[in-house]
Amino acid sequence: MSVGRFIAVVGPSGVGKDSVMAGMVARARDLVAVRRVITRPAAAGGEDYEAVSAAEFARRVAQGAFVLHWRAHGLCYGIPAEVVDVMARGQDVLANLSRSVLPLAQARFDRFEVLSLTATPEVLEARLRARRRESAAEIETRLARADFALPEGISATRIDNSGALRDTVTRALAALYPARA
Repeated sequence: MSVGRFIAVVGPSGVGKDSVMAGMVARARDLVAVRRVITRPAAAGGEDYEAVSAAEFARRVAQGAFVLHWRAHGLCYGIPAEVVDVMARGQDVLANLSRSVLPLAQARFDRFEVLSLTATPEVLEARLRARRRESAAEIETRLARADFALPEGISATRIDNSGALRDTVTRALAALYPARA
């Protein structure tokens, strides 16, 4: 059995990374979505994540509990080390990553791919406002960062998620599993 792939899903805030990932996992049973560990309060909602304090996060970093970890938007994010076991069983994992950590992920995993989700500025703004997690100023900051390029040396499959979720999921799965399309 071959080792599974680590598939990083990136894109601007509000592009629908978690929705696309959930749709992909629902339609491809050999895909596993990574549940991130975040120093965001559990009451903030949004994605399915494990909320921890900054002290607990630091303790886990010191124990080697994460295969990847980073800071973004004032929070700490971690990918649990257990993903290595999942990949060893031959399953592909999907992980919502920050663009800044892509070079580390690429260096860490032999079978590494990037799925870059995009959407029109109007769609991004509407989604950010609808989730009611950020202030108007934070939304403007996130929209200003939406067009940032990927780090040098990182290639990605780009998928537009401005339309229907099911269509985006179909295109993403076809890109990752062309033999099945």
